[in-house]
Amino acid sequence: MTLFGIKNCDTVRKARKFIDGNALSVPFHDFRQDGLTREQLEHWTSLIDWALLLNKRSTSFRGLSEADKKDIDQQKAIDLMLATPTLIKRPVLVEQDKILLGFKEADYKAWFNL
Repeated sequence: MTLFGIKNCDTVRKARKFIDGNALSVPFHDFRQDGLTREQLEHWTSLIDWALLLNKRSTSFRGLSEADKKDIDQQKAIDLMLATPTLIKRPVLVEQDKILLGFKEADYKAWFNL
C-alpha cells in the first residue's frame, strides 16, 4: 500500500496526519518529486474512471491551453497527468487492485477497518 500525492497539498497533509495519528505504516510517494510512470497511471485508470483522477477544478487544469482542455479521453488525460502531475486529484491511496481517491476521514476509517 502506498499513499501518493504532493507533500505540500493540504488534503494530502490531512491524509498523512490521519495515517500517522493511527500508527499506520503506509509509505508516501511524492509524485512531484519522485515522479510517476505511464504504467502507474494506466493501472490507476483501470481501477477508477480517469475523469475522476483528472482534477478539472485545479489551478493546473485552468492553466492548460484550450487545445489541451478539449477532447480529453483516457490516453490524453494520462499524457496530461504525466506532463503535469498536479492535475491528479489527491491523495491517491493504492493497494494492489484497490484505489481510494481524495481524503475523507470516514472513508479512510472504512479502508483501514478502524
